[in-house]
Amino acid sequence: MFYNLFTELRSAKVPVTLKEYLMLLEGVEKNIPEYSINDFYYLARTTLVKDERNLDKFDQVFGHVFKGMEALEDVLTAQIPEEWLQALSEKFLTEEEKKMIESLGGWEKLMETLKERLEEQKKRHEGGNKMIGTGGTSPFGAYGYNPEGVRIGQEKGRHGKAVKVWDKREYKNLDDSVELGTRNIKVALRRLRKFAREGAQTELDLPDTIRATAHQGYLDIKMIAERHNKIKVLIFFDIGGSMDAHIRTCEELFSAARSEFKHMEYFYFHNCLYEGVWKDNKRRHNEVMSTWDVLHTYPHDYKVIFIGDATMSPYEITYPGGSVEHWNEEAGAMWLQRVTDIYESAVWLNPVPDKHWEYTPSIEIINQVFSDRMFPLTLEGIDNAMKELNR
Repeated sequence: MFYNLFTELRSAKVPVTLKEYLMLLEGVEKNIPEYSINDFYYLARTTLVKDERNLDKFDQVFGHVFKGMEALEDVLTAQIPEEWLQALSEKFLTEEEKKMIESLGGWEKLMETLKERLEEQKKRHEGGNKMIGTGGTSPFGAYGYNPEGVRIGQEKGRHGKAVKVWDKREYKNLDDSVELGTRNIKVALRRLRKFAREGAQTELDLPDTIRATAHQGYLDIKMIAERHNKIKVLIFFDIGGSMDAHIRTCEELFSAARSEFKHMEYFYFHNCLYEGVWKDNKRRHNEVMSTWDVLHTYPHDYKVIFIGDATMSPYEITYPGGSVEHWNEEAGAMWLQRVTDIYESAVWLNPVPDKHWEYTPSIEIINQVFSDRMFPLTLEGIDNAMKELNR
């Protein structure tokens, strides 16, 4: 099984050597991972992967070779019987029938009612309009329809109406080695690069040497500080959900940014910024970095770029507990405001065409937080965003 991991990593073009493979076997022989697949994952990743750009390829191969083993430890257990959420039938509503279904009336009412349902419900419900179930018009459950509800136990959204999702979802890291279809993104990003003279005088300034020599009548050598790229960039990528449709574009941007900016750090988030971000989507439940730590680690002279469609329930931005994945103690808008307060140069790039922004309230809210510094993720939009960051 271990040899299969080695050979499949080689097949996936992850540069693994025999020495590193023997090091992994030595670690297993010394019982470093004991009997935990999670500990073995970290041991294997540490010994076999030397470049973070290959982490996603490693995760894909590891998941294939040890299919099903990792999930035993990471499974999310909800206090709702699985049979309650199995779709035995599905109701199809006309547009007129959908318009007749009313929402409960806001975030607080929705959460309060869900708590009551969890306390009182004792059996499976199907096709209803009240209890947690399937195929109906209840605000709680799966495979039904409600204009404002909590989706529970359904693999993916269908109507885009859920304001909270009770599920554990796995996202894929962006691959920064994607070959760009065009060099134009790099050219647009290059606007942000400011080169300045700094450091020790290590380069010959030929024009000034010629002028000084002509003026003095003897050789007068002039030196100049080496040119350095002073730009430091902090990028936050929205990942998963509705952003799946924009993965290719984001990977191209990620790849271009990697090559253009010497000082670049990146983090992932989902939908809106909250108290935690992460760098590895496979391990995001175990390796979350405090957003406060990020804001205190990278100083205010960093240029900040958010990439996301900003398409979500407005509750996710404006309410505590609004996140679709966890209970956030503070509203997402507060975290976004902290970013814009600390970093004078901050923009948001949105892959959704700007002509559609006015129809999505959440986009309007985030654009206001960023003081109208949201730009479409197009070549022209990137170009304008870089001009804004250069002010």
